[in-house]
Amino acid sequence: MIKVFSALLGIFLCSLGFSFIILYLNLLTMGYSFFNYVKFISSRLECLTLIGGVIILFIVFRKGRIK
Repeated sequence: MIKVFSALLGIFLCSLGFSFIILYLNLLTMGYSFFNYVKFISSRLECLTLIGGVIILFIVFRKGRIK
Protein backbone atom coordinates (compact mmCIF):
# COMPACT_ATOMS: atom_id res chain seq x y z
CA MET A 1 0.00 0.00 0.00
CA ILE A 2 2.86 2.35 0.77
CA LYS A 3 4.41 1.62 -2.65
CA VAL A 4 1.16 2.55 -4.39
CA PHE A 5 0.85 5.79 -2.43
CA SER A 6 4.49 6.65 -3.06
CA ALA A 7 4.11 5.95 -6.78
CA LEU A 8 1.04 8.18 -6.98
CA LEU A 9 2.87 10.91 -5.07
CA GLY A 10 5.84 10.66 -7.44
CA ILE A 11 3.60 10.83 -10.51
CA PHE A 12 1.78 13.84 -9.07
CA LEU A 13 5.01 15.69 -8.31
CA CYS A 14 6.41 14.93 -11.77
CA SER A 15 3.31 16.16 -13.53
CA LEU A 16 3.14 19.29 -11.36
CA GLY A 17 6.78 20.21 -12.00
CA PHE A 18 6.60 19.45 -15.71
CA SER A 19 3.43 21.50 -16.17
CA PHE A 20 5.05 24.53 -14.53
CA ILE A 21 8.13 24.13 -16.72
CA ILE A 22 5.88 24.16 -19.78
CA LEU A 23 3.96 27.18 -18.46
CA TYR A 24 7.18 29.11 -17.93
CA LEU A 25 8.14 28.55 -21.60
CA ASN A 26 6.25 31.80 -22.24
CA LEU A 27 9.26 33.60 -20.80
CA LEU A 28 11.20 32.73 -23.95
CA THR A 29 8.72 34.71 -26.04
CA MET A 30 9.11 37.68 -23.70
CA GLY A 31 12.82 38.03 -24.48
CA TYR A 32 14.52 35.69 -22.01
CA SER A 33 17.47 33.77 -23.37
CA PHE A 34 17.55 30.01 -22.92
CA PHE A 35 20.25 30.34 -20.24
CA ASN A 36 18.13 32.82 -18.29
CA TYR A 37 15.13 30.52 -18.65
CA VAL A 38 17.03 27.53 -17.24
CA LYS A 39 18.40 29.70 -14.43
CA PHE A 40 14.87 30.89 -13.61
CA ILE A 41 13.22 27.46 -13.55
CA SER A 42 16.06 26.00 -11.49
CA SER A 43 15.34 28.55 -8.78
CA ARG A 44 11.57 27.93 -8.62
CA LEU A 45 10.32 25.41 -6.05
CA GLU A 46 7.37 24.28 -8.15
CA CYS A 47 9.70 23.36 -11.00
CA LEU A 48 12.06 21.48 -8.70
CA THR A 49 9.21 19.16 -7.70
CA LEU A 50 9.91 17.36 -10.98
CA ILE A 51 13.27 16.23 -9.61
CA GLY A 52 11.69 15.12 -6.34
CA GLY A 53 9.04 13.14 -8.19
CA VAL A 54 11.63 11.40 -10.36
CA ILE A 55 13.65 10.45 -7.28
CA ILE A 56 10.56 9.04 -5.54
CA LEU A 57 9.60 7.06 -8.64
CA PHE A 58 13.15 5.74 -8.99
CA ILE A 59 13.11 4.53 -5.38
CA VAL A 60 9.67 2.93 -5.72
CA PHE A 61 10.29 1.10 -9.00
CA ARG A 62 13.88 -0.01 -8.52
CA LYS A 63 14.59 -3.68 -8.29
CA GLY A 64 15.29 -5.20 -4.91
CA ARG A 65 13.89 -4.52 -1.52
CA ILE A 66 14.72 -1.91 1.04
CA LYS A 67 16.16 -3.62 4.10
